[in-house]
Amino acid sequence: MMPAAQFPEFKDRAVLVTGGGSGIGAAIVEGFARQGAKVSFIDIAEAAGRELAERLSRETAHPVSFYHADLRDIAAIRHTVDSVIASSGPIRVLVNNAAWDDRHEFDAVTEAYWDNNQAVNLKHVFFTSQAVVPSMRTAGGGAIINMSSIAFKLNMGGFPAYAAAKAAVVGLTKSLAGRLGPENIRVNCILPGMVVTERQMQLWLTEESIARSVEDQCLKVALKPDAIVGPCLFLASDCAAAMTAQSLIVDGGVL
Repeated sequence: MMPAAQFPEFKDRAVLVTGGGSGIGAAIVEGFARQGAKVSFIDIAEAAGRELAERLSRETAHPVSFYHADLRDIAAIRHTVDSVIASSGPIRVLVNNAAWDDRHEFDAVTEAYWDNNQAVNLKHVFFTSQAVVPSMRTAGGGAIINMSSIAFKLNMGGFPAYAAAKAAVVGLTKSLAGRLGPENIRVNCILPGMVVTERQMQLWLTEESIARSVEDQCLKVALKPDAIVGPCLFLASDCAAAMTAQSLIVDGGVL
């Protein structure tokens, strides 16, 4: 369920979400669009991205714009950001959500696999921020929300490259907050817990594994993607105007 709270400052404000075609990203796209924002999102999955944009555009104040791009291509990031600004105006909110939580065995990881994993999970967070920040300066400020994960805090051995990248996102968040704060650009981070998405259900989760995860939570309910929307809206809103360099854990009470 989308948050009932309304944030009037998002009306007509340009918002960019990476990895917005499915899962948590799609929920965040919908959340901002239903606030009256001019939402654009980037995703590598073209069919899903177009379907989401078309569906939401029939229901929201502004059309939702989908941009097909591979975030491992830095030139493509810069070109896409320029296109978003040309269409929607200065970007005031950036949500760096795109990620790839592929499971991988420690002994089998190659240098090429490691580098690709970091490109998908970490590298684009910096370079998308770098591309967007000039428009935030033009607008007099903005908010960047980076998506990390609690996975690196749980000693999970099934995806070391992913865990390393998500830990690095927290460090990058704090560094960018220090650099950009004097320009009225806030940078914060969300660490989701186990969120039940369609991808997770297709690849890894079962009803039994979900039940075991819920047992570890204080709140005995499985988290869905919309559980991340409210915290993201809050961090981007004027309510969080004095918050930067912070990491917000949204895991139902595992940690």
